Amino acid sequence: MQTMRSLEEIDIRELNGFLIGHASDAAAATGCTVILSHAGATAGVDVRGGGPASRELALLEPHNMIQAIHAVLLAGGSAYGLDAAAGVMAYLEEQDCGFDVGCGKVPIVCGAALFDLQVGESSLRPNKEMGYAACLDAASGLHAAENGNIGAGTGATVGKLAGPARSCKSGLGCYAVRYGALQVAAVIAVNALGDIYDLQSGRIIAGLRSVDGRTLANSGDAMLSVAGTTAASNPFTTNTTIGCILTNAKLSKPEAHKVACVAHDGIARVIFPVHTQADGDTMFCLADGKSEAPVDLVASIAAEVTSRAIMHAVRAAKPAYGLPAACSFPD
Repeated sequence: MQTMRSLEEIDIRELNGFLIGHASDAAAATGCTVILSHAGATAGVDVRGGGPASRELALLEPHNMIQAIHAVLLAGGSAYGLDAAAGVMAYLEEQDCGFDVGCGKVPIVCGAALFDLQVGESSLRPNKEMGYAACLDAASGLHAAENGNIGAGTGATVGKLAGPARSCKSGLGCYAVRYGALQVAAVIAVNALGDIYDLQSGRIIAGLRSVDGRTLANSGDAMLSVAGTTAASNPFTTNTTIGCILTNAKLSKPEAHKVACVAHDGIARVIFPVHTQADGDTMFCLADGKSEAPVDLVASIAAEVTSRAIMHAVRAAKPAYGLPAACSFPD
């Protein structure tokens, strides 16, 4: 696999225009992650999976009026988890942050949710209080660079072609780089139907397990069988990888959309099967306009950091809820 070796890895907290925070309910196996831009950032989005749960995506169409948004929410809890956006709006309103409508400011909060209801307590999902708590965590900066079982990745799993019992625990990952003055980062919650492949070796590191649960199987091969096809058609094996590219590049709305599109290439490098009807794969891009850079360069780096953020999410995940993680299957 070709990678961009000249990029310098940095701490994601070095992207000064953004704040990242999490709220987690480990007992219920769910949580949410918020990315805040108090000044507003140009945004784009691209959806590749067949079963998305999302909020305010129409605002990001290049032809629509809104030119900047103030937050992206990544949430567990399926569509229920989008309720956490109300807490993000409440926090931003307190900060006098939003789109000025003359009689006040309306925070523009876009979001996407993943399906984790089968893992923990399905009646407990991210809500307004949890969204607000994630904003407070973002303001503190305490957990911005954490990976694994946190935020939207708390209940994330991968390899669910044969149902949740044969899946592996996954999580949330972040990765950031610098190339000259340009900074590009990714925050990803990895909850895929498919298997996760190591970016360097091409080996499966987490995903569908064998019937006895002791080794990793291969979801691509399983799809070729009648049993695999039947499992994949089950609407309750709902999944979704959701994330956001953060950059200090100066991008227009169409360019931010292009970066979000190319970021999906980074997902496809390390997850297979990918973008299935049972996934709702959604990638956002936020650009705060501080650095001039060609859009193709930003997009290419976005794909790279997306792949590496997925690696961090899976490698940092800890076994939980009776499920093993990548660390349970030594190299």
